[in-house]
Amino acid sequence: MLRPLVSIIINNYNYGRFLSETIESALNQTYKSLEVIVVDDGSTDCSREVIASFGTRVLPLLKENGGQASALNAGFARSHGDLVMFLDSDDLLLDHAIERVVSCWEPGFAKVQFHLECMNVDGRRLGIFYPSFRDPSPPSDVRPALLRRGWYSGPPTSGNVFSRSALNAALPIDEGKYRLSADGYLHTVIPFYGGVGALRAVLGLYRIHGANAWHQDTMSIRRLHWYIEHGINNMEALSVTAAKFGLFTPDKKILHLRQFQYARARLVSLRLAPKEHPIPGDRLFKLAMGCIESIWRSDEFKSRRRQVLWVAWCLCVALLPMRFAHRLILWWSVPRSFPQPLRKLLRKLT
Repeated sequence: MLRPLVSIIINNYNYGRFLSETIESALNQTYKSLEVIVVDDGSTDCSREVIASFGTRVLPLLKENGGQASALNAGFARSHGDLVMFLDSDDLLLDHAIERVVSCWEPGFAKVQFHLECMNVDGRRLGIFYPSFRDPSPPSDVRPALLRRGWYSGPPTSGNVFSRSALNAALPIDEGKYRLSADGYLHTVIPFYGGVGALRAVLGLYRIHGANAWHQDTMSIRRLHWYIEHGINNMEALSVTAAKFGLFTPDKKILHLRQFQYARARLVSLRLAPKEHPIPGDRLFKLAMGCIESIWRSDEFKSRRRQVLWVAWCLCVALLPMRFAHRLILWWSVPRSFPQPLRKLLRKLT
């Protein structure tokens, strides 16, 4: 593919305080065959004034609020690129990101993914990466991993560039199910439409500011239940897409339990709020065993020590008195509630 047009679609809702910097990071790419589309999903802050300040340098798309999936669907419909990137409006691209992606693109790819480094609200880098460099790069064909356990190692929204042909096949995203974290749908279904290229390089920055979908400052049962439902929706999308190719997957709730992050969330939900738990039939022992099975099944854990520590965590959360289990749950869900030295120790251990 010679000098393809690349569309960078920035989806924004009330992130006016970050938006200007995000747009600049898209416009300042060393790769120049690109268009920058900014989709504002009904913001009520200064976002639209920020977008207007860029004049004709960007293509604005101003719409009523409908959620992230509706913003991605609308932005894609407006775009023309051979390759398409969805950039969250609180994240940043490094100036050579698109150049690197285009240079490694191969025919048959559905997407290329790269690493993001976390930064704080002020833009200071934190030395935390998505995906972790401890995780292996996925093979080009990740469908076997998806069919076996519903998961492969990859970054959030801003760490992916997609082929237009793959998006044409996979979109539109269900706007009712994916008001938030629509990238979960894309991460799950896009690999059925082509290969996955993985660059082991940091090409973008992921901002943590306490209002992210995946990074919260407090433990919220409502958020935990949303996370579980989001995973179930992803597994349903996986099953439907696989069926189009004549491929079989287990029941979505079984496949959901094969992923440690979701099995762990179900265990925590049932322990903290059993009467409100969203999945009937779940039992503590069953979920603890599901967590342990998902740990041994996963290639996420690089050492036997990490596996043993997480097995112990699951058993303690399931069996210990609540005052002890709750502390362990906080360590997982709100690590910033612990003193910095202890956080560093826990990070090394796990």
